[in-house]
Amino acid sequence: MQRVAVVDYGGSNLRSVAKAVEVAAEGRHTVQVTAEAADLLNADRVVFPGQGAIGDCMARLRERDLIATLRECLRTRPFFGICLGLQSLMELSDEDGGTPCLGVYAGKVQRFRADAGPAPDGTPRKIPHMGWNEVRWAKAHPVTAGIPSGTRFYFVHSYYVAPQAADLVMGYTDYIDRFVSAMASGNVFATQFHPEKSATAGLQLLRNFLAWEGGE
Repeated sequence: MQRVAVVDYGGSNLRSVAKAVEVAAEGRHTVQVTAEAADLLNADRVVFPGQGAIGDCMARLRERDLIATLRECLRTRPFFGICLGLQSLMELSDEDGGTPCLGVYAGKVQRFRADAGPAPDGTPRKIPHMGWNEVRWAKAHPVTAGIPSGTRFYFVHSYYVAPQAADLVMGYTDYIDRFVSAMASGNVFATQFHPEKSATAGLQLLRNFLAWEGGE
């Protein structure tokens, strides 16, 4: 039975993510929430969820001495980043006055424009972007199998990733501007939206991840 480690850096939504992974696993995987480097390195798959501010996230990862461990996991096994778990992969975030991230991919994390005004139908476009929105897939991938482009997922965020390399983009969403809502490369699949809050489609995405052996 494969082991799935959910990274514990003190975030508020760890248990809901772990529960969703357990449901998706259907008894075929064990799921452990852990802040121990040894547990992460011994896991077959790693899920890095996040909710809150990137400054706190990175500080807690440093306190737990998990930076090098996460980089090793990204390189060597299937890895799913959620929300801050996606944003942390970039070089720098504008949040908290400018926060260095894991630096796995070139690019930055930036805030939605505050001067966008209402949507064409008059609906206020508030920050944070909160609620259901469509995700358009940019390419085919095993983790998105059986999930049509344009499927709606649940978002809660004020910042989004802007990677330099276009081939990293797995999905995009329109809110104020078009932004990258999913990335994929090698062993890594990461989303700005929350699959654990996205009902049937979110569970299907997690099932696909648990069946995926990495690479594309």
